[in-house]
Amino acid sequence: MSAVIAVLGLGEAGSLIARDLAGAGATVRGYDPAVSAPSGITDTGGEAEAADGADLVLSVNSSKAAVGALQAGLRGMRPGAAWADLNTASPGVKAELAEIGRARGIDVTDIAMMAPVPGKGLKVPMLASGDRAGEVAERLGAFGARVEVLDGPAGLAATRKLLRSVFYKGMSTSIVEALEAARAAGYEDWLREHIADELTKLDSETVDRVVTGTRQHAVRRGAEMEAAAQMLTELGVPPLMADASRAVHERLAAEDER
Repeated sequence: MSAVIAVLGLGEAGSLIARDLAGAGATVRGYDPAVSAPSGITDTGGEAEAADGADLVLSVNSSKAAVGALQAGLRGMRPGAAWADLNTASPGVKAELAEIGRARGIDVTDIAMMAPVPGKGLKVPMLASGDRAGEVAERLGAFGARVEVLDGPAGLAATRKLLRSVFYKGMSTSIVEALEAARAAGYEDWLREHIADELTKLDSETVDRVVTGTRQHAVRRGAEMEAAAQMLTELGVPPLMADASRAVHERLAAEDER
């Protein structure tokens, strides 16, 4: 399948996606203000130049650069072309991008990459929502991409990704903080083994038990996390996650009192 695809942002993720698209037969035009395009990618001098003549533009910059990249790229887009934003931005930003594109007659698709790109490249699992999501998914799928289409507006894919991030990144940083404290206390090996053992016990009922228990025992657990945060401070470890846990437990306890 022949296609001209522009990739804006040639960092770790963008360069790998651009490379795989080119390897699968697409004509790829790239732009990044910080680096030159890799071999096989046509290097351009700006977003509008990269978008000029492209059937599809992939914005793989950053959430802070997403709006500016679209506004600049629109100047080079032809009627009928589509824009896909792959940045990890809030649903509100994705909706704003869709409105900006709609005002200029350009459809904007929200794409969320659901795993790290290194090691997977274009085959990284993706979710797509918004205008022409199905068509964009089909275009990328022709080059080997794995895109699941969601029935909803731009922002829905971002919502799914970020909801998972609250859970997964929150759990990950809690583990990192706990192990840092355990290292300072001289019990890192013990805690590491304990964490691994608890993770292997997870089953489909774990979520219900966690939610029910957290609210039911919020007062006691809030006091426990206050003590834990104090211990981390004594160990010289900033209790960021421990203190956040204390605050959540206290909020739940206050809600139940009302």
